[in-house]
Amino acid sequence: MQSRRKLRFRLVLSFALFGFGLSVLFAAASLYVRAKVEEQLVVSALQHDVDQAVDKVIAHPGQPANSELIEAWMWSDRTIYKAPLAWQNLASGVYDMHDVDEQGRLRHYKLAVRRKDGIIGFVRYDVSREELGKRQLVTSLIAVVLLFSLLSLAIGLWLSRKVLKPVSQLANRLRDFRKAGKAEPLAQHFADDEVGELAHALDEYAARLTAMVERDREFNSDVSHELRTPLAVIASTTELLQGSPDLTPKLAERLKRIERASRQATELIEALLLLSRAERRGPTRGETTEVARVAADVIESQRPQVRGKPIEIELDAREPLSVNAPASVLSVALTNLIGNAIKYTLEGTVRVEVGAGRVEVIDTGPGIKPEDAERLFQRGVRGEGAGGSGAGLGLAIVRRLCELYGWDVSMRPRTDTNGAIASIVFA
Repeated sequence: MQSRRKLRFRLVLSFALFGFGLSVLFAAASLYVRAKVEEQLVVSALQHDVDQAVDKVIAHPGQPANSELIEAWMWSDRTIYKAPLAWQNLASGVYDMHDVDEQGRLRHYKLAVRRKDGIIGFVRYDVSREELGKRQLVTSLIAVVLLFSLLSLAIGLWLSRKVLKPVSQLANRLRDFRKAGKAEPLAQHFADDEVGELAHALDEYAARLTAMVERDREFNSDVSHELRTPLAVIASTTELLQGSPDLTPKLAERLKRIERASRQATELIEALLLLSRAERRGPTRGETTEVARVAADVIESQRPQVRGKPIEIELDAREPLSVNAPASVLSVALTNLIGNAIKYTLEGTVRVEVGAGRVEVIDTGPGIKPEDAERLFQRGVRGEGAGGSGAGLGLAIVRRLCELYGWDVSMRPRTDTNGAIASIVFA
């Protein structure tokens, strides 16, 4: 909606600016043309009047040269000194003149000069008489510019609404598809224009996307079924072998490790299926999962990673904490965090603290840089330091699982000593 408003605003603004600019250009051109035409007409009229007046004086010396329409003065070469000082040395032609009248006001006029046969004629035209007409024209043009600007704005509003109406209809149909959960053909509802082409392209994209999602769903179902079956066989066979009376302690420990690995694989498959479907599922029958119990199981499953290193793994359940999520999801998240802590710690302790709405995994490994804390959750990014190996997918999976359930997962370096702290804050 915001993007559509921005597009409509740009259309209206462009149309209004275009109308305003065109109106201003028309007004400026009108003033320029009026000034040029007026200048040419006045100069031509003054030249004609002064020539006519001088010819009249030469032909009829005793008759006055001026009339009701023009102001004319005639002097001979001998009496030119009677003319105003600014006029006396002017050659034949038309001049723009400025002086001060008897009241001390600045006066602007045009003066036509004609010298012929010892007679010097002057014809004056008061330009200030045209100033009122020019001011009226300017006022009228300003009103026209404002009127055309408002008209352009109104037309822009109407045009933008009409142009964007098919786009809005297309967006509404797409929203209806999201509510209905299925896509229907769009192109048949629109004309054969640019919006229709867009609808046709969306139909093709929706068809490809639907086919891809269907293939992905079938693949997930097939993988889930094909992997669960051998894992179930492994689990049942391990359970039968553990009940054997002649089982040695060493073999019993190995069977127990196989059982834990089988359970972890089952939990990982379930968590990955949830991620692939973007499906959030809680425990069955509304039950909650105890975080401390899952953490204890994960710690026991990860103890073989110690491999003789001087590391102590501690669980500090400070207060009971339960979450509304499957145990498999929480187990996958904690397995990655606790497994990374054990892998990167050469000596010291790995402590898991549960309480206050969160679980924290605190180690004494090489630690992390503050600027790398967020980057470690990106897909394909591996940690540096001792034991750094793997594909860099574990923490990315943890981040996606936490986002699916509304949890906040983060890592930060320890401030008291070497090491890092990984925490999950439950919503």
